[in-house]
Amino acid sequence: MKRLVVAIALVSTACTTMEPKLGAADPAVPASWPAGAAALTQSEAALPALTYRDIFRDGRLQTLIGQALVNNRDLMAASANIQAALEQYHIQRAQQLPQLNAAGGATLTGERGESNSGSNSGGSSGGSGGGGVSANYTAGLSVPSFELDFFGRLRSLTKAQFEQYLATEAGARSTRLTLVADVADAWLNYGTDSSLLLIAQQTMTSAEKSVRLTRLRLQAGVAPRLDLDQATLILTQAQADLAQQQTLVAQDVNALQLLVGAPVPASLLPRSIDDAATHIGELPASVDSYVLLRRPDVLQAEYQLRAANADIGAARAELFPRISLTGLLGFASNELLKLFTGSAFGWSVGANASYTIFQAGAGHANVRLTEAQRNASLATYQHAVQTAFRDVSDALARRATMDRQLAAAQGQQSAAADNYLLTEARYRAGVDPFLDVLVAQRAYYTAQNTLVQTKATAGHNRVDLYQSLGGDPLIATSAVCGIDYVNKGSATLVTDCSKGS
Repeated sequence: MKRLVVAIALVSTACTTMEPKLGAADPAVPASWPAGAAALTQSEAALPALTYRDIFRDGRLQTLIGQALVNNRDLMAASANIQAALEQYHIQRAQQLPQLNAAGGATLTGERGESNSGSNSGGSSGGSGGGGVSANYTAGLSVPSFELDFFGRLRSLTKAQFEQYLATEAGARSTRLTLVADVADAWLNYGTDSSLLLIAQQTMTSAEKSVRLTRLRLQAGVAPRLDLDQATLILTQAQADLAQQQTLVAQDVNALQLLVGAPVPASLLPRSIDDAATHIGELPASVDSYVLLRRPDVLQAEYQLRAANADIGAARAELFPRISLTGLLGFASNELLKLFTGSAFGWSVGANASYTIFQAGAGHANVRLTEAQRNASLATYQHAVQTAFRDVSDALARRATMDRQLAAAQGQQSAAADNYLLTEARYRAGVDPFLDVLVAQRAYYTAQNTLVQTKATAGHNRVDLYQSLGGDPLIATSAVCGIDYVNKGSATLVTDCSKGS
């Protein structure tokens, strides 16, 4: 019987599947990024190995990202989903091997004896009967209905489940990549709002001085009442902006704490946008567009495509008969001590085959259904690649013009500062009306805010590039078979663990 089980296992693993051959899917993207005044050109064949520490170089930001990777609840949920998908694969793979059951039992039987007595006028008579107990003991191993996978149905289902596990793992890496980028963006948002808060405080201080000055000039009969009203308008607007920025800064801290999953100490927060954005590095200027094939969301779509292709093989195998084997070997004896003697041994083997004669075309329809699902998965995969290509192209286009926009914003801020100082001096000298000071002050305030927002946009753009190119190139270890695999361009495994062990 042992040889029979081994033979069954060998036959089932040697069977081929009925899956259609799935070659490398056409990613449907150009071989290089768009060329033009607003885009960078392609000159390298691969993206250098970068980690988030190479891009986000501030030690405080690295600490926050490290804490988020440990404490973030979304990442914990993604990790649990990976484990669940892995166990689903183990459950499905177990269907390829025979199930072995052990059983034992004892049966007791006996005969009942009876005695009768009576009295007659002439004398008496009596009788007695005896009874006995017999025992029968059994022990055995059985293989319940085990399907011989001649047409690869079980192997295809196992492979599909394995690809779904890999897709779930890729989805978790996508969650990790998004988390790192979200922490960096929240860090920049806090720096941005801190700078805007400082500008609002400085503007309010300047407005308070203007109110005091115009009040003195009004009392001296030099300035009209209108000047004081206009100065008061600037002050109240600055006070409102200050209150709003204080709210935004507090909300930025709350957003960071949610991402990190723990309180964020003030020592890990940037003081301004310059303090936040200065330490975010640049990615390589030129990369081959096919590096997008290792983006986690693209990998996830590719694994789902492979799973759908494996489902076709399982559906095709459903059109053929199923052959099942059952087996039993065991011992039976009337004496417990002689249970495992050779004379007490017995065995039996059985086989059956089943085939659906008529199901109104449902079997062929199921094959066509899986083929349509595979085609949909292929379109989804290509759409994921095209979306990734657009994300990087947009980020590169923004990066190409960012330096010129930043230089223009700095020039605007510098000119607005000079104009405000000169206009205020001319007003104090009685040359210009206070309305000119009001206009100059508003222009300076707007230019300061624009410069801060432009610096923030430049920082967010570098984060977008890091995320859209796929972030860290990861080397993962499969917990299924203990074999390393590298997620490269086509996400090909070093070995196919789905073949079972």
